[in-house]
Amino acid sequence: MAVSPFDSVMAGGLFGDAELAAFFSDEAEIAAMIAFEAALADVEGALGVIPADEAARIVATLGDCRIAPDALRAGFASAGVPVPALVKALRAHVGGEAGSYVHWGATSQDVIDTGLVLRLSDVLAVLEGRLASVIAVLSEEAERYAGTVMAARTRSQIATPTTFGLRIAGWIAPLQRCQARLAELKPRLLVVQLGGASGTLSVFGGQGVAVMQALAGRLGLGCPVKPWHSERDALVELAGWLSLVTGTLGKMGADLMLLGRSEIGEVKAGQGGGSSTMPQKSNPVAAETLVMLARFNATQVSGAHQALVHGEERDSTAWALEWMILPQMVMATGAALRHAHVLASSLDVDAAQMRANAMAGGGTILAEAASFALATQMPLSDAQALVNATSSEAARSGRALVDILSEKVPGGVDWDAIRDAGAHIGSANELIKLIKNAR
Repeated sequence: MAVSPFDSVMAGGLFGDAELAAFFSDEAEIAAMIAFEAALADVEGALGVIPADEAARIVATLGDCRIAPDALRAGFASAGVPVPALVKALRAHVGGEAGSYVHWGATSQDVIDTGLVLRLSDVLAVLEGRLASVIAVLSEEAERYAGTVMAARTRSQIATPTTFGLRIAGWIAPLQRCQARLAELKPRLLVVQLGGASGTLSVFGGQGVAVMQALAGRLGLGCPVKPWHSERDALVELAGWLSLVTGTLGKMGADLMLLGRSEIGEVKAGQGGGSSTMPQKSNPVAAETLVMLARFNATQVSGAHQALVHGEERDSTAWALEWMILPQMVMATGAALRHAHVLASSLDVDAAQMRANAMAGGGTILAEAASFALATQMPLSDAQALVNATSSEAARSGRALVDILSEKVPGGVDWDAIRDAGAHIGSANELIKLIKNAR
């Protein structure tokens, strides 16, 4: 087993995500940090914090600068961060007097945090697009199966009639809320980090806030009300959001696993996985993976919350924890969205089996409808007691619940109307439309 299944050669096809992994490579991190240093010099030159001509040289020189990750390895191990080694390399690359102005007034955490936020901006664009695609496909399927009657199951037992379309709508609604949460989160998360040594912007004199605001604009990020070195709530909020997405998709995976059980056989989705010894099996690998990734992120999000306990103005014991947790949570979420799209696009529904399962056991799924129909003839409590007793009789005899009830109470109830499970789905279709049209 690899240290991380997300970048394992063997497991990468199931858990990995090359598109998202690229944003967390050493090369991507170094490029983002160099972009920070170039932008910082640019705004400092414009505001007269450093000489304009030296700033221009820094910007021009760093535009094509590439630093190999291996060149920062020893420095990272020594300092606990790659920035001192990076700044040394950048100053040498720029050379001359201009080189001494690289990283002017900034601190390591400014570089690393802003570099992370720059990459997270791209990461969230990918996840947002995938989330929208999953919702779009599921919305089409909810409409397609709006009239497909099945058994609602509560606490693993058959309850009352519902539709598969409404079940799908139950996967969609929380994903739509995740879209709304992300829109609310981004302005808090995608903000520049610049505070200097301990968050006072002291090197910039009276221009600290102006530099921070200009740097945010230069990088296309928001500007916080103050440096946030020890305020990690937005990143923890991101971790919570990632866990909400995978948890919601995990619910979808769990439902598909249950509906696809051999003895239920109502829905198949995705390409089943084979067994080494049982050729008849078609294991629900993608659905299982959704459940597993949901549980993985649920465990990781607790670690992300530990980073909130960030001592004083800087605390590497909390800060570095984010480096271990957030990339894996992003990878898990990306993989889950990818698998969910495949599953949503390949639903194979056996409507006849759904109806047969719903009506199994003598059609006791109609017990609620029968009780309320009888309540027009007797007190509801009496009606429920009668239906309860009759349900047991139906289970013992194998006869239909409605047939037995029609013999016991032959008049006053339209028993033929009660027999149609599709007549008892309530507002399912209206609810599907409401969810489909929600934004």
